[in-house]
Amino acid sequence: MQEGEHRDLMLAAIAAEGEAHAALLAGDTEAAGAAYARAVEGYRASWALAPPRSYGRLVGLLKAAVLGGCAAPVAEEVRAALDSDPDAAGSPVACYVLAVAALVVGDDDAVAPLAAAMEPRGGAFERTATALRALAASDRTGYAAAVAAIEADFATRDEHLTGIAIADTAIMLELIARERGLAARLASPLVPLP
Repeated sequence: MQEGEHRDLMLAAIAAEGEAHAALLAGDTEAAGAAYARAVEGYRASWALAPPRSYGRLVGLLKAAVLGGCAAPVAEEVRAALDSDPDAAGSPVACYVLAVAALVVGDDDAVAPLAAAMEPRGGAFERTATALRALAASDRTGYAAAVAAIEADFATRDEHLTGIAIADTAIMLELIARERGLAARLASPLVPLP
């Protein structure tokens, strides 16, 4: 990764997200919310300065926004940022963040083709694509199986981006699912819900 302010901002955002995860695991939702807000600002600033196709910043931005309770405006922001990006359609990472954003704003018809573009990357992308597609289709059984598989994958990991053992993707999905009355309510210490 290229050196520069964009990288420093991204690392600060990851650190803030780690603080938020730790606070969430400790049951301190107020501190978690404040730290997720700092992560949102850090990812946003990093994205603004980053090289083209740095879509992981947008994933961090939207995930922190969902966990921090400010998902809708950030979802619209992400969609606008990628609307005129000719590279986004060919990127599984961009398709991931766009699919999550589509769910947040209720554009369910947009999710399936975006999920299909994620699947060839395999692994975590394929599992998450299955969960996103199930949420868009209001498929409670399919979603529950998919989010359980995501949590199980996180449970086997020795390393986590923020240094905190937490299934943040599963939490993000569960928060979106809860809004739709589809939450799987996973009984896992890795999936604490605010």
